[in-house]
Parts: sequence; C-alpha cells; structure tokens
Amino acid sequence: MDSKLIEADCLIIGCGLSGSVIARFLAEELDKRVVIWERRNHIAGNMYDFKDSHGILVHKYGPHAFHTKKEYLYDYINRFGDWNPFYLTCLAKIDGIFTPSPFNFQTIDDFYLPEEAKEIKDHLLLAYPDRQRATILELFENSDIVIKNFAKFLFEKDYRPYTAKQWGIDPSKLDTSILKRVPIFFSYDREYFDDPYQIIPQESYTSIFHSILNHNNIRVELEVEALDYLSVSPGGNEMLLNGNDIDIPIIYTGALDELFQGSGESLPYRSLLFDWKYEEIESFQDAPVVAYPQAEGFTRITEYKKLPVQLVHGTTYAIEYPVDYKVAENEPYYPVLTEQSQADYAKYKSFAEKIRNFYFCGRLADYKYYNMDQTLERALELCQKLKSEII
Repeated sequence: MDSKLIEADCLIIGCGLSGSVIARFLAEELDKRVVIWERRNHIAGNMYDFKDSHGILVHKYGPHAFHTKKEYLYDYINRFGDWNPFYLTCLAKIDGIFTPSPFNFQTIDDFYLPEEAKEIKDHLLLAYPDRQRATILELFENSDIVIKNFAKFLFEKDYRPYTAKQWGIDPSKLDTSILKRVPIFFSYDREYFDDPYQIIPQESYTSIFHSILNHNNIRVELEVEALDYLSVSPGGNEMLLNGNDIDIPIIYTGALDELFQGSGESLPYRSLLFDWKYEEIESFQDAPVVAYPQAEGFTRITEYKKLPVQLVHGTTYAIEYPVDYKVAENEPYYPVLTEQSQADYAKYKSFAEKIRNFYFCGRLADYKYYNMDQTLERALELCQKLKSEII
C-alpha cells in the first residue's frame, strides 16, 4: 500500500454537501487548513450535475431540488450562488392513468366515480379538519372505513409495488419513516413539497459547490480512496494514517461499516442504475419526474430539461432501476432502514464515538435518509461542535 501525507490542520473524507459545508466552516471561521479526500472524480457528491453532449444540464445521481421550512438554511445556501424559485411537480402512472404525486383530491377524481370521490373527500375533510395532509399510515389507522379503503387502494396500487422495487424488501420490514416521506394532500395542490423555500440553482449545483469550496484554506484531492490509507487502531480509540497515529481531526462522511470492515454485518444500502436516453422531441412526459409503481424493474423517469426548465432542442431523460449496493458495485444511495440494520448501525456508531479526534455526519455516516436541507442542518450542527472542540 502506498503511503500518503497530509499537510493540513483537518482532514475531511467526502466532498458532498456535508463535507463541503464543514470544510468551508473550518477554513473560514476557524482559519484551519483543510484537505478533502473524495473517492469520485468530481466534487458535489450525489448533487453533482453537468451538461451532457446535447447541452442539457442533467443530475448524474438523480433529481435534486432544494426545499426547506427553515429560513436560516435557505439563507446559508444562498450565500454561494444565485438560485431561482422552483416548485417541483410529479406524476405517478397507475392503471394507465397519470395522477399527481403526492396524491391529492385529483387522484381521488381520477380513480373513483363522482359520487364515490365526493364521499371520500368529504370523509377526509371531516376526519382531518385542521390538516392539509396526512401519511398513508395515518389513513390506515383511521377508524373510518371509507378512509381505510382509500388507503388500502393507494397502498396496493402504489406504495407496496413501488416500495418493494425501491428497497428490495416488503414494506412491512421498513422503518415507518420511509412510508411517511410522501404524504396525501387534502386539496388539489400539485406541488410536490409544501415548504416555504423551494429553489434550484440558476447555473448548476456543481457551481454552488465550487463557490463553497473556493477558499485559500481548502484543498480538494479527487479519486482518493480514504480507506486505502486510514484505519482504526487495534484498541479502537485512534485513527491511523499509513499505520501510524494521526493527530489532526478527521471528519468522515462515508459509510461507517466500510470503515470498520470485518467488525460486524455490512449495512444494507440501495443503489441506482440509470438508463440514459435522448430523443429529438420537445417533451417526453408531462412532469419533470414520473413514478411508475407498476412497471417492471424501474421506479421513475426524470426528464432533465424540465429540472429546471431549459430552452434547448431535444430532451434527455433517465430511467431509474433500484439495485442492491453490493451487487451493483455502485454508489450507496439510500440506507435500508429496518429494525436489524439500525441495531447493526448502532454498534458501528458506538465504535466511531470512541475514536479520538474523529467526527462523522451525513446520510451514509449517520445512516439516515436525509433530504438536502436535513443534510445541511446536520453539517451546520457539527460545525458548532467543532467550534467548541477544535482549537
């Protein structure tokens, strides 16, 4: 194994949103020299975007739209570039019909006769008079048989088949937080999110990352596999570089089970394979993102000239196929949150917390299904901890 030297005050593993935000804080607020090791050949993590050969801006790892309820997160991300308002709309194809996603009153109209549809909507408004939405689990738990039957219809037509493909297991084995991610709206509102702040970069996500990382104290090294050089000491309380003690703080945003190889069960992750298509047509589908719960193998299709709207000829779209991370030998996208996997993660977390000068955060390191704003919030929280602990 080759050796590698670090000429910096802090080492960050991963150049996604977590690692980049923390690097900026250490460099700007604490005047620390920071080096970032990124195993991929680009910055920006799964938010990386670029123009394809047809001049269309595409998101390499699936669609991203920044949304949040918290003004301070909105203000933070706006420091690093120009953003435009963007209200994502999505559809789902069920029994040959394209209906809004998340489901709303239009969905009820799409699949029920007028009298039945009115009855369901009336019952929902009566059961949830002060609510704008609810989860599929809440509808299942409602004592109203009309609401229960509607929930069963949605679950069997969409949630069950989509979840089985997306996660590779039966929905009953998943943590309930997964089924709570996509609500049902009690209106005809067609926006995917109801957050007050919904934006997308005017230029690109990659340009935002260039701005975040644009500091004299930050150096990014691409195509560096950190685990080729880093290891945990036999006692489990020191991080080693090339087999020797390392004294500088390390912020790790990768998967903890990969750091502690051989110390327990591998954590399950889902990955994605993309089938990229280009056609000489002006529009492929009626929304940027369309889910296909009943289709064979794939889950959704994203048309990128609509994310954001781009005035270009032709259109590029990607068909997403969920796969097991280990089988695909691809990037780990989503932690598969089950009772067993969370118990296994807790063991790795306890190992990590014993290591001196070692910090971890992010979707992989925390083993949580974060949205972008949640990732940003977690990174900023760690920044405050670092401020009190790093001199």
